[in-house]
Amino acid sequence: MRPVAHALAILAILGAGAATAQAPTPPARKLKIYISVDMEGVAGVVTSDQLGPDGFEYERFRRFVTNEALAAVRAAKESGATEIVVGDSHGNGENLLIDEFPKDVRIIRSWPRHGGMLGGIDRSFDAVLFIGCHASTTSMRGVRAHTFSSGHFTRVALNGDAVTEGEFYASLAGELGVPMVFASGDDAALEQLRSRLGGIETAETKKALGFHSAETLTPEASCERIAAGVKAALKRLGEFKPLAIRTPVTLEVSFKNYTPAEMLSYLRTVQRVDSHTIRFVGKDMAEISDFVDFLDGYGPDLVP
Repeated sequence: MRPVAHALAILAILGAGAATAQAPTPPARKLKIYISVDMEGVAGVVTSDQLGPDGFEYERFRRFVTNEALAAVRAAKESGATEIVVGDSHGNGENLLIDEFPKDVRIIRSWPRHGGMLGGIDRSFDAVLFIGCHASTTSMRGVRAHTFSSGHFTRVALNGDAVTEGEFYASLAGELGVPMVFASGDDAALEQLRSRLGGIETAETKKALGFHSAETLTPEASCERIAAGVKAALKRLGEFKPLAIRTPVTLEVSFKNYTPAEMLSYLRTVQRVDSHTIRFVGKDMAEISDFVDFLDGYGPDLVP
């Protein structure tokens, strides 16, 4: 090769190398996931002994529910999640062992909070996952079946249809354009969710035998099933659509006792439709969610 041609060839190679080095790297796709964690649907849970600080098994089951949440977190990360928020959504909202979570995970704790079990959710999220789901208060089969309050409510309905907590919050997320794509819990809870939400991915942690009994997986087996379900859900994320609900939204709540329905009817925005039931119409699910949180959480003796 002639000296001039050789020099030109070297310059061409160097130029190509420089162009390659300077080419911008396309930004990684962001995938933001909200994981809401309840406790009644966790493997092994059957009574109040596992569900609150006064229960003799509660401290052990705090670890079990934490491990189920961690299984979902790890599976989401392995599926490409770049940002994860976990909502501690059972009881006092202080159940998860937060020091067990990766340092880049953020955790929502305690109450009250706008959005309830999805406190902090907004349109920036790509998907919602639910851990530890239970059936609705109208279910005759589910373990610890209730909707929001096992002590006060006998039915919670949106636009005339009784709902589970899962469907309620799928509607709240759906209004923001965020689909609910995965749920774990007992077979009764998952049957209810699939009947209303279609083909979401699920992980059955136990089979309900009664309100306080179940045939359950071990905690380890439950975590494995949850991880597989989360990965399956996020693999087909593009197939899911946010749950759409007609607005304005009509909420009906039936109470175990007469007095709450009577007293709430003193509010001009609330209609008493029978001895135990009130109706409230909200402009959207955010307003409905706040109203339900008020019903479930307010008492004149609240402190501080």
